[in-house]
Amino acid sequence: MTSDGGLHGGIGSEFATAAAALRAERVPRNSRLRDAEAALSENRLAEAQEILGRVLERHTEDPFALNLMAATISRMGRKEEAAALFAKCVALDKDFAAARYEYASLLFQLNKTDEALAHIDELLRARPRNLLFRDLKSVVLTAVGNYSEALRELRGMAEDYPHSPEIWIKYGAALRSVGQREQCIAAYRKAIELLPQMGEAYWSLAWLRNYRFSEHEIMQMQTQLAQGNLSGEERMYFHFALGSALAAQGRYEKSFENYTRGNALKRLTIEYDPDSLRRHVKACKALMTESFLGARRDFGCMEPGPIFIIGMQRAGSTLVEQILASHSSIEPTAELPNISLLAEHLGEKVAPEYGSKYPQVLEKLSAVALRNLGEQYMETTRSHRRLGRPLFIDKMPYNFLHLGLMLLILPNAKIIDVRRHPLGCCFSNFAMHFKSGPLFGYRLAELGHAYASYVELLAHFDRIMPGRVHRIIYENLVRSPENEVHAVLDYIGLSFENTCLEFHRSKRAMNSASSEQVREPLYDDAINHWRNYEQWLGPLKKALGPVLDTYPEVPEVEK
Repeated sequence: MTSDGGLHGGIGSEFATAAAALRAERVPRNSRLRDAEAALSENRLAEAQEILGRVLERHTEDPFALNLMAATISRMGRKEEAAALFAKCVALDKDFAAARYEYASLLFQLNKTDEALAHIDELLRARPRNLLFRDLKSVVLTAVGNYSEALRELRGMAEDYPHSPEIWIKYGAALRSVGQREQCIAAYRKAIELLPQMGEAYWSLAWLRNYRFSEHEIMQMQTQLAQGNLSGEERMYFHFALGSALAAQGRYEKSFENYTRGNALKRLTIEYDPDSLRRHVKACKALMTESFLGARRDFGCMEPGPIFIIGMQRAGSTLVEQILASHSSIEPTAELPNISLLAEHLGEKVAPEYGSKYPQVLEKLSAVALRNLGEQYMETTRSHRRLGRPLFIDKMPYNFLHLGLMLLILPNAKIIDVRRHPLGCCFSNFAMHFKSGPLFGYRLAELGHAYASYVELLAHFDRIMPGRVHRIIYENLVRSPENEVHAVLDYIGLSFENTCLEFHRSKRAMNSASSEQVREPLYDDAINHWRNYEQWLGPLKKALGPVLDTYPEVPEVEK
């Protein structure tokens, strides 16, 4: 997954200026620390770590060195270690604003939202108008579902910085999350007015359901792409937006060409090993046998609260969430990172103690350890549960990668797999840019292999634990919603409520790519949209293999 944490400046000059000013407040005078800072800025992480390690051997409480070391190992992926160093740094130097800001950003990435907000509020008490601090607060508030406060913060930022296109985009996204469509469109257009080369603003408009670009807007995008001074990122956004605009006009070949170019630009910016997912699935299947899980059926935290909605993105999970959230006993939360953070902790901290790796280390854990992990999940999700309902939804789709972990630590949790036609699902991912999304989403073949691996893993659990995971086929849900809603509520153990069929009447805010769709009654116009592009989907079909031929059933899997 990608991340937007840390001190950074985007195309908006206000953010770049604020970030530079914060960095400049504490310039290390020690030449070795300046060398380490240069190495870090150039992503020479091993060199930076080596320099800083030598400095800290002699000066164990140097705030500059601690801050730089924390930033270095955080970028290496060792976030828990980095958090401990940031904590020590700000304890030694309470006025080190840049370190506290980085620490708050990292706490947010670790899903320690209450702690992050406490540090942000401390920063804001000293500097209530600081743009970086206010922006981070709005991001954390959005993540915990406090959309009204986030919107208020962003509205204030737009008022204080009316010439910042980046702020108008952020404000537009907040308006979108609460269903204020016209105000949202106006905010995005304001960003374009301020900075016509900002492709993200056009893509934000394209993300809105049924938004139709005018010929003038299409011409503006094409004109910008013809310029030679666009960054790769903005060029990527323009291609995705044009792909959507041309699709609406029925110009599918040109639309596909733009989607392909946008994805290619994105793929250049990420590192992804296409075999990593297959290796993970193989390891999970080898470990998670019927006897292994059976021997541990009484381990873990027995609380019945969580309902996990899993699957590939763009499969209909937001629709299922909205339906279930309309029930009086179920509370929606968000796409929570808690399970993946537990998996990271096991891989980074626990597995090395046993000379093992994740997921194999799960075999080493005692009943008490597994119960503690389950209780930790329940505790860390509490800040997202505000309504006091007995059940709650965790909608992180890629929790399917950790299905075995979930079954071990939360044996009474309900798990719902939402599945959509592989070509429809994969192409919808290909046509949608996510700021933070799957690393395999930018090449058709990689998408196909990932979908096939997902099906293979779920088929394994279906075989060893029949009926444990409830499956919803998206096309069936759209065409026969009442039957599917009755079935899923029966699985959860709840009585039917008619509000679940009137889900579109809900006024709740949400921050999802499908937030507008689920505010409307069910429609099936998107089910076969992929067919307009079928002639160019050869690499995807080949990668899917028999998974495509047997859908919605699955091919025979190796036992």
